[in-house]
Amino acid sequence: MTKSIGRTGSRSPSGARAARGPTPRTLERSAPARPLPRAAVSGRSAGTHDPLGCRAHEVLARVGDKWSVYVIHVLGEAGTLRFGELRQRVEGISQRMLTVTLRSLERDGLVSRAMYPEVPPRVEYALTPLAMTLRGIVAQLVAWSQAHLPEIDAARARYDGQKPGWATLDD
Repeated sequence: MTKSIGRTGSRSPSGARAARGPTPRTLERSAPARPLPRAAVSGRSAGTHDPLGCRAHEVLARVGDKWSVYVIHVLGEAGTLRFGELRQRVEGISQRMLTVTLRSLERDGLVSRAMYPEVPPRVEYALTPLAMTLRGIVAQLVAWSQAHLPEIDAARARYDGQKPGWATLDD
């Protein structure tokens, strides 16, 4: 006969003190876990995988990252730029990060890269027609951020001025 090991820390048949908490046996007897509800995407049933949703997430991560938005905005405003000109206009970006960002955008078909056989070699970057469809959206994001900068600064000042800890009734 086996003793049940539970939260009370009772002894096992060998006489050793059991650890507190549920054991795997106790967990097996508990009610089966219910799957978390998942919103149906594109009218598909809740248990199926939606590869298009994953792919969209991948594209949004690329297009929505900090430097990609900025590079798309600058190229949208300026047209064609050389690497050095682009780096001067994208404030705060390192040479390495600009290189990585441009390669990723080129791979995704959003930036075109033209090399000219000159000494020194001339390389120019421009938005592709696909990226031009994003230009309006990026411009709206930039305009929104500029229009709401005072409100964001005020919210940051309020947040930074708070004392750490629990909220009070006055909050």
